[in-house]
Amino acid sequence: MSPQNLKYLGKLQGKRVLVLGGTSGIGFCIAEAAIEHGAQVVLSSSNQTKLDNTAAKLQSTYPDLLQRNPVTTQVCDLSNSEALEQNLTDLLEAATQSGKSKLNHIAWTAGDALRLPALNELTLADINRGGLVRATAPLLMAKLLPKYMDLSPENSFTFTGGSNTQKPNPGWSLMAMWGGAGEGLMRGLAVDLKPLRVNLVSPGAVHTEIFGSVPVERLDGVLDGFRQKSTTGTVARPEDLAEAYIYIMKDQFVTGSIVESNGGRLLL
Repeated sequence: MSPQNLKYLGKLQGKRVLVLGGTSGIGFCIAEAAIEHGAQVVLSSSNQTKLDNTAAKLQSTYPDLLQRNPVTTQVCDLSNSEALEQNLTDLLEAATQSGKSKLNHIAWTAGDALRLPALNELTLADINRGGLVRATAPLLMAKLLPKYMDLSPENSFTFTGGSNTQKPNPGWSLMAMWGGAGEGLMRGLAVDLKPLRVNLVSPGAVHTEIFGSVPVERLDGVLDGFRQKSTTGTVARPEDLAEAYIYIMKDQFVTGSIVESNGGRLLL
């Protein structure tokens, strides 16, 4: 029996999925999972070289699945506030062939390296910078969506948050603030864009490429610290989190919700 004839595995067959931040970590694994479910995937990031390399990697991994519908890519710089709305418009135009092939699902995993100064050293620029990719850009995308996505419960827009919003580490007030803004925005858009479904995935510690900045001699200690803060005694893999986004795409009754995958961190 082919996947498109399967009641559950075929739910995303032929659906058009846009992944922002799709060249690494959770976003890359969402792309893999969507391809395995038969979706047509569009990847976006700020770096064309990374996009090209990622598309080639996916093509090599899934040559048969991508034979008819290869992964497409589009650069989008979310860090330029002056050009942000135009950059998002260009992305949506490219992702939908100027509205001819509308999107079914969007997974927003894009982020940036957020500077976390001590509370007594915070500047207004630090505060504003933290919200550009995490709240301002998703809100502007929501403004543009009706032209590029049918507002239907069959479709979804999924944000990414983090468990530090509910249980901040010391020195993470700025991140907790913008995490809370993302959760509030998600609920507001679930109302304003209804019946389109809008949700948020809230991960705990996930072992992605971001840990590449940690010196090798310290990495085991850092990861062990996260393990001790979870009831599972583990650190998540990005493949684990990808399942949450795929679930949201497939469940046509989930909206305005936070799907938590944190290894029990909030219980300790």
